[in-house]
Amino acid sequence: MFETNLDRRNFLRGSALFAAAVGLTVVAPAAAQELDQQKPKDEKNSSGSDDKKSGGSSQKTYTDEDGRAYRICPQCAYNMYKQGRMWVCDNCGYSYVE
Repeated sequence: MFETNLDRRNFLRGSALFAAAVGLTVVAPAAAQELDQQKPKDEKNSSGSDDKKSGGSSQKTYTDEDGRAYRICPQCAYNMYKQGRMWVCDNCGYSYVE
């Protein structure tokens, strides 16, 4: 007959393998779903819309209390101010050339 010796080391090794297997079954579908959600964004940018890369002359420019022109950052929705030819976000540092 098949007899196993269950000591503390074997129990912990088996528990770790079981936990890893359960973790992979939970994490793998979530990671695949996250990749699927990122693909439409990548396809949109590669299809020629180039909002973020070309500067977004189509973006609306607003004026703040001090009379300075600003735009809304596409990354964090904070104010972006023009510095030379570049629009730079004050919050996250995102920038593009106009």
